Amino acid sequence: MNFRNTLTLALLATAATLCAAQQPQGISKNEILIGTIQDLSGPLSGYGKQARAGMQMAIEEINETGGIHGRKIKLLVEDSGYDPKKAVLAAQKLVNQDKIFMMLGHIGTAQNEAAMPIQFEKDIINFFPLTAARSMYEPFHRLKFSTLPTYYEQIHSALPKLVRQKNVTKVCAIYQDDDFGQEVLQGAEDGLKARQMALTDKASFKRGATDFSSQVAKMQSSGCEMVVLGTIIRETVGTIATARKMGYSPVFLGSSAAYTELVPKLGGKAMEGFYATMTAQIPYMDDASPAVRRWVSKYKTQFNDDPSTISVFGYTTINVFASAMRDAGERPNTSKFIRAMEIMKIPGDMFGSPALKFSPTRRLGSDDSRMAQIQDGRWKVVTEYNSQ
Repeated sequence: MNFRNTLTLALLATAATLCAAQQPQGISKNEILIGTIQDLSGPLSGYGKQARAGMQMAIEEINETGGIHGRKIKLLVEDSGYDPKKAVLAAQKLVNQDKIFMMLGHIGTAQNEAAMPIQFEKDIINFFPLTAARSMYEPFHRLKFSTLPTYYEQIHSALPKLVRQKNVTKVCAIYQDDDFGQEVLQGAEDGLKARQMALTDKASFKRGATDFSSQVAKMQSSGCEMVVLGTIIRETVGTIATARKMGYSPVFLGSSAAYTELVPKLGGKAMEGFYATMTAQIPYMDDASPAVRRWVSKYKTQFNDDPSTISVFGYTTINVFASAMRDAGERPNTSKFIRAMEIMKIPGDMFGSPALKFSPTRRLGSDDSRMAQIQDGRWKVVTEYNSQ
């Protein structure tokens, strides 16, 4: 081999090395590799499986139409069992071993908080986590993008309205003893201040608890006419069912974490009258919108299950991600994606989600929420956004 050929090969190798160095991890010529951490085996496995299904449905639709600038999306899913320690291991695998481009729709407050430092060290965005905690966008970090109005703001806004509507004087709270429950509790306490009121009583429980008799008895003995619930699925059903068995029927108000068709499905008639804050509506087969009905039919055919608002969350999360990736251009990277998100206006969708807007200084897409109530075994929207 002569000197000219050797030099040419060396230059080509150097150019290839530079291109590889410039290419962000998870992005190849034909593929965009993303990851999500869901609870597939723990107390929120119902949510985790629904979120995964919604994400898969959107990805298949996008890939069937050619992907994004010729690249197909590939989703890697890890199970945390709703355990922050397992979430750390899952994040380490996805970020350092699988080398994903982005983390999307990771479920759980404590789980996200544990995983984010691992992601941020490698410049991996935490995109639309499946939790409404304030820590998902505060303090500001360029790699945080959150879409759900916070549990704090949901309860802070809804509680005074419901107190006025029901004309109650004694409000209490039962909440999960973690970051999620604390968000709900603080929202209730600050929301009551707007009416010059304070919580009459409160009681907490450990994550994974199944017996709520002592907490309910405490509320009953305090004469609580309304009880704010910092609960998710099983805890919501367990708390309300326990109250009904004890002949205790206060007004119950939960956050969007309890807004799921699983509550009336699992709890039956005992759940009637339960209020929860929410954004996107649960998609029912007989929805007034033909587009929603078609979507529900397709989902049921594909997954042999009814979709939920969590399914919708997974679906819309992928579609917003895809829109920003298209705007990031044919040679995307993290900085280009961030810029696309900061200037993109995301309209409300067929599911009733609020419009989203981010900026270089704002990482929460919307703080709007509304209320729904279980009536005749299904959720019915009873207030609209920004209603008084």
